[in-house]
Amino acid sequence: MSGVEIEQVTLTDGPMRVSLLSLGATTQGWWVNEVPLILGYEDPGAYTQNSGYLGVIAGRVANRIGGATFELDGVRYVLDANEGQNTLHGGAQSMVRQNWQIEQRSQTEAILHLFSNDGDCGFPGQVRFTLQVTLQAPRLIYTFLAEVDRPTPISLAQHNYYTLGETDGIAGLSLRLPGDHLLEKDAEGVPTGEILPATGPYDFRDFRPLHTAPDLDHFYPFRPSVAGALRDIAELRAASGLGLRVMSDQPGAQVYAGGGLGAPFAPGAGVCIEPSGFPNAVNVGHFPSMIVTPDHPYCQRLVLDLTGAGI
Repeated sequence: MSGVEIEQVTLTDGPMRVSLLSLGATTQGWWVNEVPLILGYEDPGAYTQNSGYLGVIAGRVANRIGGATFELDGVRYVLDANEGQNTLHGGAQSMVRQNWQIEQRSQTEAILHLFSNDGDCGFPGQVRFTLQVTLQAPRLIYTFLAEVDRPTPISLAQHNYYTLGETDGIAGLSLRLPGDHLLEKDAEGVPTGEILPATGPYDFRDFRPLHTAPDLDHFYPFRPSVAGALRDIAELRAASGLGLRVMSDQPGAQVYAGGGLGAPFAPGAGVCIEPSGFPNAVNVGHFPSMIVTPDHPYCQRLVLDLTGAGI
């Protein structure tokens, strides 16, 4: 991706600052009183080789699609297989690798747009994506919209690695989330369709140190709620006293303790909490559908609420 001109805008509100990049609609950094709350590269150009998906908006379909295929209305679609035989985060040249149009509307708000052509990475239909990022200290708010010209699967995920200022990453973080089940996955990380109790080190119904589950990389489905309702889905606490409430309208979230991170970051340097639709739902009939139509555009809202001393 050499030669890509990456635009950067900065949002500020009180003690908070956020840096956004056009490439991948990436959140490059989020700070409070200059304390870094997420992992990021200082050089925007480093995001052209962003194998860990730091800060991106993953899609068209976040997470994994088994066999890089799915069937819709009697037609089988073959996708870009970029992780073995499977599709991860939409494919090798997905929206993660594309340059969005970025516009700073005010000191505290930016709007990003991306047009995706029919056939991008094998997915059907034209899609116009819009992302609104709003900083209202102590909150950072992401609002997603996708408008399509024909039925097609859409499931986006924001992919920050949260540190809350802890230089040792998950060693200084504890997590609580309401999910008491998780999706079973095969050896390649693709959900099988079975839903299992979350037990042992994967039970986070009460606060648990993340370092007790360094291999954590599971999708937690949440109990059904009113469609479109925003609710608490996770809470992080740092040893410093900083905390983060994650609120979403999605049916579940992938939680990843960063075990696969590579240089310049150490494994476990940050944790991802990625609200989205159920992974591989296009191939599992009893999972909630992620098919979007012209009459029912895709919408998602994610609210990150920082808590703690000095906030």
